[in-house]
Amino acid sequence: LKTFLGFVQSIPFPPSFFSPLRINTMAPSGRKFKVCICGGAGGIGQPLSMLMAMDDRVGELSVYDLTVSAVPAEGVATDLAHLNMGSRVRAFGLDPKSGDKPKDKLKECFYDADLVLIPAGVPRKPGMDRSDLLKINLGIAKDLVEACAKFCPGAIIGLIVNPVNSVVPAMCEVYRRHGLDPKKIVGITTLDVVRANKFVHEITGVKTSDIHVPVIGGHAGASILPLFSQDPAGAKIPKELIPDLDKRVQDAGTEVVNAKAGKGSATLSMAYAGAMFGKAVLAGLDGEPRTECAYVQSDITDLPYFASKVTFGPFGVEEIHPIGKLSEHEEARLAEAKKQLKGEIEDGLKALDALYAGSKL
Repeated sequence: LKTFLGFVQSIPFPPSFFSPLRINTMAPSGRKFKVCICGGAGGIGQPLSMLMAMDDRVGELSVYDLTVSAVPAEGVATDLAHLNMGSRVRAFGLDPKSGDKPKDKLKECFYDADLVLIPAGVPRKPGMDRSDLLKINLGIAKDLVEACAKFCPGAIIGLIVNPVNSVVPAMCEVYRRHGLDPKKIVGITTLDVVRANKFVHEITGVKTSDIHVPVIGGHAGASILPLFSQDPAGAKIPKELIPDLDKRVQDAGTEVVNAKAGKGSATLSMAYAGAMFGKAVLAGLDGEPRTECAYVQSDITDLPYFASKVTFGPFGVEEIHPIGKLSEHEEARLAEAKKQLKGEIEDGLKALDALYAGSKL
């Protein structure tokens, strides 16, 4: 973790990302929030836990993972507890062999949390089709979301569980069945924005802090639609370069997997993006509204779920912004993105129905 801390300090984060290594400084209102990270001992979870522990607005951080994880959650929490930060870090775990569910055993972990970030689930393995991945990860997400429904129903739940396009609608339906607000469930698509901004910087030389490319649609393949025309720097890129740049944003995850020779995926960049999202939510809860692209229940298109600019305020999702004016390329791509997204939304809801049908609920 010390090596990773050095890596973090070397990154040219946007000025608003965090104030480096401040000790016990207060958020603007003085309010402190409780954050839970589920899957906190994993490849995304560890750096994400560290970045959130460094946020001045975080007073308590719960790090949860299964006891079979390569690194125990207790080890991650103990390591983070040595940082010169004001946040209290606690570890929680469940033995998967016990059959225990988070909603039955993890009251202390989730109770009264303000933000729950879930970088959990299994990666797609050779020979595993998309329906297999969805079935496994949907069950993992459902168990965690039901614990949130029981112990912190007012929390914002940020999901990094693949396939996000299918899991988020299903988890919104879980909340609806519990009589809760489905807009508390948010799919974290921030990494698509981070990548789009960086790729525009590489072409134009404009500072990344001055680039803000909205990325709408979903969070997989052709459903990812970066709107380069809506950013001043992106709009200057020659039209003939846009299709390839668009495709690079769509396939950026594969770019990382290939560079890691199949031995990993986008963990550090995903943690960075997840922390950006988490900080935006906490700022909003603290009375400083922030806008980030996110995948939520939405009525700005004919689809019930869609990623677009979302403003977070004191109660979570405050405003879902319309798509805005599109270029000719973006208009054509929107139809493609919606077609893929529609099918993946339906897949998620059907899989959830099957999951409930196979349970005693």
